[in-house]
Amino acid sequence: MSAIGLNHFLALGAVLFCLGTYGVLTRRNAIAVLLSLELMFNAVNLNLVAFARFMPNLDGVVLAVFVIAVAAAEATVGVALVLSIYRNFRHIDLDQVDTMKG
Repeated sequence: MSAIGLNHFLALGAVLFCLGTYGVLTRRNAIAVLLSLELMFNAVNLNLVAFARFMPNLDGVVLAVFVIAVAAAEATVGVALVLSIYRNFRHIDLDQVDTMKG
């Protein structure tokens, strides 16, 4: 049985972060962009918890809790913006929205 090392967690976090970045840069739907941002936040959380596990003198778990709080605030503001865009334009395609005036 082989032990999973820090490098495995860092590689997984990097892959998740890259997938999230790709989703943010290529998606037109506002909901998909928000989901990609959440994927990026989770990749950061994974790395912080992995560092806390393999380097006990770091408080990575405490930092991960702060990142979760920021992600929750981002989700709240993001959903409010999506609802506002939908209410004004009747769609959530980000390429067609250039101002919030409607």
